[in-house]
Amino acid sequence: MKHVFLLLAVLFQGMILHARQHDLNITDYGAKSDGVTLNSPFIQAAIDACAAKGGGRVIVPAGRFLTGTIALKSNVTLVLQKNAFIVGSTNVNDYLNLDPFTDGLGVDVGYALVVAVDQQNIGIEGEGAIDGQGKQLKEIQIATDKRPEGERWGRRPFLLRVVRCSNVRVQGVKLLFAAAWTSHYFQCNRLHIEGVKIISHGVAHNDGMDIDGCQHVTIANCDIESGDDALCFKTTSSTMACRDIVVSNMRLKSGHGAIKMGTESMAPFENIKISNCYIYNTNNGGIKLLTVDGAHLRNIEISDITMVDVKTPILLRLGSRLSVFRKGKDTQQPTGIFENVVIRNVKAEASANAQLKPPSGILITGVPGHYITNVTLENISIRLAGGGTAEHARQVVPEAIDKYPEVKTFGPLVPAYGIWARHVKGLKLNNVSFTLDSNDVRPAFICEDGEAITVTNWNIPATTGAEAVIRLEQVGSAQIRNNKVQGKAAAFVRVERSNGSNIKVGKNRLNGIEPARYIHH
Repeated sequence: MKHVFLLLAVLFQGMILHARQHDLNITDYGAKSDGVTLNSPFIQAAIDACAAKGGGRVIVPAGRFLTGTIALKSNVTLVLQKNAFIVGSTNVNDYLNLDPFTDGLGVDVGYALVVAVDQQNIGIEGEGAIDGQGKQLKEIQIATDKRPEGERWGRRPFLLRVVRCSNVRVQGVKLLFAAAWTSHYFQCNRLHIEGVKIISHGVAHNDGMDIDGCQHVTIANCDIESGDDALCFKTTSSTMACRDIVVSNMRLKSGHGAIKMGTESMAPFENIKISNCYIYNTNNGGIKLLTVDGAHLRNIEISDITMVDVKTPILLRLGSRLSVFRKGKDTQQPTGIFENVVIRNVKAEASANAQLKPPSGILITGVPGHYITNVTLENISIRLAGGGTAEHARQVVPEAIDKYPEVKTFGPLVPAYGIWARHVKGLKLNNVSFTLDSNDVRPAFICEDGEAITVTNWNIPATTGAEAVIRLEQVGSAQIRNNKVQGKAAAFVRVERSNGSNIKVGKNRLNGIEPARYIHH
């Protein structure tokens, strides 16, 4: 009898699981792929019916199904079969904003084509695509919306928004030509994104993948071509950090930044690992880590990155813009913290046509009184155009304490061709090499206002006419050892505004260059 009860229990459990796994085809609820019918109510009816039955799959068969906003529900997976397209309406009035907020530029946004708010156990998968028709929507919108573009674009819908959801899977689908951000995941827990192809450009603000205050996230094997930032971590609210995230095996092409944290940066960015990424044809930073609205950015590891034709490979910024993005729900925060970041195994070919001319490889800067702390850059190789002059080597870089954090904010150029760092403590730079296509008399490395700086095992290319290979300004302590210099300069290390007592220079191969020169003023 015990075995009978056990068998009945197993069968009953199987019946429950089967009952909860329904397949509902949107065409059975009235959806038509004629390119004219607005299918929002029919697709929504299929989703609602599936949720009411306990969950299952809503099938989008082959065809092009025009629609406005559709909202996913708990325990429902939207399955786009091969050659299936969910196509966004070109009428902005067909979209809803179920979770309004303000973006980093101060624009009210949040409308979406496919959206889920406060749901669990949801998914989007299959071999089909979601096409936002962003360029066509914009052309129709501007015929009647006469506001400036900076205000007008917020009315356009994101392609996919997932808000405060748990157990989310997005796999295999293509996300195409959004009218604004392509995919935005806000305060989600247990999020898995894999094998997603994003092609989204043609209008401004075409971010590829925005991870906004999400936790326990895995992202793997995705291919992103975006007009704006490709893979971007944000915290538009102070209440939930971006935490416990693993990213691997990504191809990223971007009109702005390829891998980015910030600018919206109120809650922490913590325990994030990114590895094995190929970044190419990117018109701004390859890696941009930015906290300017109070966030603690710490315990970040980025490794095994290849960059080809990227403008300014790395930007690290701690600033004091201190914006608020959720109106009436958040308050302004004090300046944040930037610490414990490791970037290793990076090979980059920097574009000659960059925001900074002549171009530079890496910018690192805090603000007065707020230091970027314990950053390690290791096994870094960057090819640069060169071309810097003696005048360029003395360029004064603006603090831009409360400004939008962008490479061009610190332009038109910075005085080091390799790494320029300011307001830093515990900066470790190991096994760094540069290749220059032409002579550059700017220093390979400049540090302004630093403490506990370590420069080891560098391979510095042959240049002539430089005042110094390394310049340290107002640096309290530094270790500069085991570096190889191939060219000629007036000095290897030039120390300014410091007595140099705690700056140790030794065991370097200098090709006859004077090891150090101390300028007291």
